[in-house]
Amino acid sequence: MRIISGNSKGKKIFEPNDIATRPLKDLTKESIFNILIHTKKFNVQIKDSNVLDLFSGVGSFGLECLSRGSAFVTFVENYNAVLPILKKNIYNLEYQKNSLVLEKDIFNNLNFNIFDKKFDMIFMDPPYKLKSISSLLDAIVEFKILKKDGIVIIHRHKKEEDNYTKNFEIVELKKYGISKIVFGIFN
Repeated sequence: MRIISGNSKGKKIFEPNDIATRPLKDLTKESIFNILIHTKKFNVQIKDSNVLDLFSGVGSFGLECLSRGSAFVTFVENYNAVLPILKKNIYNLEYQKNSLVLEKDIFNNLNFNIFDKKFDMIFMDPPYKLKSISSLLDAIVEFKILKKDGIVIIHRHKKEEDNYTKNFEIVELKKYGISKIVFGIFN
């Protein structure tokens, strides 16, 4: 895995050795960024954005954002086998000043009111076995952590039938291999 574009283009992203982590593949990541840049369905700018990367794993999405000019990325991860790799990737790409790693379990001890700023983009890449993400979407709304014109991007298994919160509108859905990418806004 590598950074696809921006000031860190071509630099390596270290991956975990275990099979429990499934990093975002380069082709899928490139497709996500092509949609972010070229779509007319929503208006989110990568440059100078504030990004929340939930279930960040090795940080592939958030690091790509930083390489492309995002102002700041908050990584949230609690899996001990991948945390050192995430931190190593941030250090090797020299993004320590533009990022924060929160070692939190998103469902058990992440209090969404700890975020002191709103996000332009929230990327969620939960484990495929996770059956419901509606509670996360509800928390995003309840704590008002997404900017009014912000976007939520969700990486899921293409066969997963998620129940989304009632005010979450899917504006784009793409499938790549076994993955699907959902782009949504709150109305």
